Amino acid sequence: MATFTKIAEGEQPSISVNPAHKTAKINKNIYSGFTEHMGRCIYGGIYDPGNPLSDENGFRKDVIEAFQEIDVPVTRYPGGNFVATYHWLDGVGPKENRPARPELAWLGLEPNEFGTDEFMKWCEVVGTEPYLCLNFGTGTLDEALGWLEYCNSTQNTYYANLRRKNGREEPYNVKYWALGNECWGPWQVEQMTKEDYAKKAYQWAKALKLLDPSITLILCGETGYSSWDYYVLKQCVKWDVHGLGGDRTKSLIDMHSIHVYTADKEHYANATAPRGAERAIQMTSALIDLARIENNVPHTVPRPTICFDEWNVWDPVRAPGELGAEESYTLSDALAVSIFLNGFIRQARDMGMANIAQSVNVISPLMTTKDGIVKQASYWPYMLFSRYMRGWTIPVNVRAEEYEGRTNPEWIRGTIETPFLDVSAAIDEKGEVVTLAVVNVHEEKSYDVKLDGIPSGKQVDVYTVGGDHVQAGNMGGKEEVKIVESKWDAKDSYVFPKHSLTLLRWRI
Repeated sequence: MATFTKIAEGEQPSISVNPAHKTAKINKNIYSGFTEHMGRCIYGGIYDPGNPLSDENGFRKDVIEAFQEIDVPVTRYPGGNFVATYHWLDGVGPKENRPARPELAWLGLEPNEFGTDEFMKWCEVVGTEPYLCLNFGTGTLDEALGWLEYCNSTQNTYYANLRRKNGREEPYNVKYWALGNECWGPWQVEQMTKEDYAKKAYQWAKALKLLDPSITLILCGETGYSSWDYYVLKQCVKWDVHGLGGDRTKSLIDMHSIHVYTADKEHYANATAPRGAERAIQMTSALIDLARIENNVPHTVPRPTICFDEWNVWDPVRAPGELGAEESYTLSDALAVSIFLNGFIRQARDMGMANIAQSVNVISPLMTTKDGIVKQASYWPYMLFSRYMRGWTIPVNVRAEEYEGRTNPEWIRGTIETPFLDVSAAIDEKGEVVTLAVVNVHEEKSYDVKLDGIPSGKQVDVYTVGGDHVQAGNMGGKEEVKIVESKWDAKDSYVFPKHSLTLLRWRI
């Protein structure tokens, strides 16, 4: 959490941090990924058989190494919009027998060469946990139950035996399952009303948890601040004694999904836009509480958390989805990603998972070529946060100037502040190392900031992500945005460079 005090231009900013005040556990799953059958994410991204850079499974080794560098805990699959016409049985068994299908979400052709078993194998190689999204468009409940049985069952049953026949004796034990994707959207195959979705989701949830009570079910939300979110939460976040055998410690719905993408052509509106995503988390949290209050959910039933399973900077006009959505990210975009991540840290109490969309090639910090991999401007803040912003969030107070210009969306103004210094802080699991993340959004001004909470003279490790200008990037053979590492002997103040992300780390 963070508090903000606006100061006048010319006053010295200050940041106060207290490592003794842990406010919420940071769920490592906020650094999760997303791989969809879209553009070059799967084919030519994580899976590229015949390329010298791929292993014996056809998996790109450079992509695997990048995932491991970030330490991606969970990866969502196979969509996304793609899932609304995806039938998992098409993608299992001998590859020569798998049917090619027209793909309606992104107007392509799906060969089904890469399917469930390949994805599970890839997850094991990478060291990430699978998260599967169910087909709520053209799919059926029987099909969903069959997929769950195929992945998780140890019994002598049809789909468990089919898995064994396909070469996997032990279950995959997939924990995370989404009840559809963006079912509210007019672009969806078989778009639903909130009433139809809520009824279907509740009934599917009961059946899925009867088959495997251990799974975590994610409800399909919208942005977190819509009537869809309130309605489906009200209808589905309730305690069902009949559906769960009378156990007052269990619930059908474990997480609520929201999606927010941001982008703007102007730097300040672009970089501050993720403040709206943080406000969305706060509003979703309130709607979860309201649903539980109105439905008289016992306090013994765990409170659902938020699964922010699609987020990123994306301009669909600049990078159309049907053309592969290959964004070329700038330093301004990297600062926006940093503010997304700061928001997840500040709102750690409510965050169960967050999945950057997407992990390779498609609106991604990682881009592959036939010869190698490019780490875009947005890769570096993502890697730094995942590596160092773990453990517990600790409170900060920020006194700084505020950006008061146009925001995108417009409703940000008046609902949440947009300081030029966007800050979060964490202390590691052992309570030994503090990390302070500071984004200086200002395009022209470096800030000399008074720091309270760092012992004077303490050696501080410094990691700075920046560039010569906010439109700097790393595509086209350039490397204009990177991490610069340094040391600092803590004094009363530190100068945070203009248009930069800085991480300060010290032992207490």
